[in-house]
Amino acid sequence: GFVNKGKLVAPGEGPAGVAARTAVLRQWVDAGLELGNHTYSHRSLNRLPREEFEADTLQGEPVTRKLLAEKGRTLRYFRHPFLQVGLELPKRRAFERFLAEQGYTVAPVTIDNDEYVFAFVYADALRRGDRAQADRIAAAYLDYMDGVFAFFEGVSQRLLGREPAQVLLLHANSLNADRFGALAERIEQRGYRYATLEEVLRDPAYALPDDYVGAWGISWLHHWEVTAGQPRTPSPDPPAWIQQAYDALAR
Repeated sequence: GFVNKGKLVAPGEGPAGVAARTAVLRQWVDAGLELGNHTYSHRSLNRLPREEFEADTLQGEPVTRKLLAEKGRTLRYFRHPFLQVGLELPKRRAFERFLAEQGYTVAPVTIDNDEYVFAFVYADALRRGDRAQADRIAAAYLDYMDGVFAFFEGVSQRLLGREPAQVLLLHANSLNADRFGALAERIEQRGYRYATLEEVLRDPAYALPDDYVGAWGISWLHHWEVTAGQPRTPSPDPPAWIQQAYDALAR
């Protein structure tokens, strides 16, 4: 679980709110799972000066580091907000050196997706009390994710000649809280088993050359495509009615 420390504080809430959110993170580590750093404020390395982004990364550490230390564990994984790794290769490499000096391993993603679009319109339907629409959105989400898995499995085969151990990106939101069981069934029906990030990163694919930089935060499979001089294969989009509902909502 990758944590933005700034989101432990909600407007208008005092110390009790911070404590309650921290208790949710403690449930995660009590269950034997791991927390990682996702910066303090979820800003983009593409947009911030590197030194400012590094400071935001360090500011994101204290709570997760403390919770892991209570279990005799260390904070060791970092994930880039928006999956944006920088617009210039020297900046990307300099930040990666900073992470290594701080003891971090970058957590890649191979199965990226627009799940957050579905989650936003799903939450809106729940706020409006429209359970039928929420159910329709959730059903479309599950079908979309099946398509996403099939897409990245195909990219893997074309690019690598096999499927590597994959890393799926999901957000903590009401949609996944309500439907993760159904999503997990879809995942398992495709033949997957679950593994730790440490185990996944032993796959030789994660040692492939990766010189990608650019405006898009994209799958590492796309990183490898671009580095190999191939065009990036376009990812599946949400259904038009989902995208239109998302675009119509104020954010």
